[in-house]
Amino acid sequence: MAVGGAEVSLLLMVSIVVAVGLCKRLILRRLSLNRRLVPALMELLSTFQICACTNELCLLGSVEPKPHVGLSLTYGFTVLHGLTLSGSACNPCGTLQPMWSSGIPLQTGGIKIAAQFVAAVLARVFMGCIWSLGIAEAHSGALSQGCSSPMQTTVVQAFCIELLFSAVFQLTLLRAERVNPKYRVHLMALLITMLVYAGGNLTGAIFNPALALSLHPHCFYEKFLSYSLVYWVAPSLGTILVAFIWGEILPRIS
Repeated sequence: MAVGGAEVSLLLMVSIVVAVGLCKRLILRRLSLNRRLVPALMELLSTFQICACTNELCLLGSVEPKPHVGLSLTYGFTVLHGLTLSGSACNPCGTLQPMWSSGIPLQTGGIKIAAQFVAAVLARVFMGCIWSLGIAEAHSGALSQGCSSPMQTTVVQAFCIELLFSAVFQLTLLRAERVNPKYRVHLMALLITMLVYAGGNLTGAIFNPALALSLHPHCFYEKFLSYSLVYWVAPSLGTILVAFIWGEILPRIS
């Protein structure tokens, strides 16, 4: 990808972050009295930001030197998301954990998860429209791709990797709740970058069902069973496992 193309992609991602921030402020002002609708819209916008930016970020994976540029951008934009999307899960697994521990009602959690998947689809459609304009060189290539499979190993191994990564992420998230927010965002960004480095070449290291659908919709259409097992079931099981250990086993031991 040409340098100019990379600059266009970075500008596009920053623009998405700014636009989402403005939309959230507008919604909070207009719908401040509607306590049920606002959380769902916040989750939808936040997940849209994550999915749209990650769709574009994936196009920068070929920028030299590899993988240093990709990992640096992953860390940087994860920090940016953490700072701008505080209070939003942006991940069905992140919503599933408090639902399992009765931290939020099932109906509220279900609405948030639905909003996350809707946002994932909207983000993919939006980025498709942007790519169709051909602003950057890599955009035309992105439109022509079918199932650009991130799964470069067996389904069983990919299942175990996504389950493990999801469990590690959710456990770290729980342990980091008492950490100062300005340090926590860097801790989680470092963890995500490390997981991407460790498993990105095998499964993509996604561990987010909504994000997986947004990044690889064609793969879910062509190979629904294997992809739903690896990118939906596995991270969900990892989250439930952590929630069970955290809420049931650890209190009894302590």
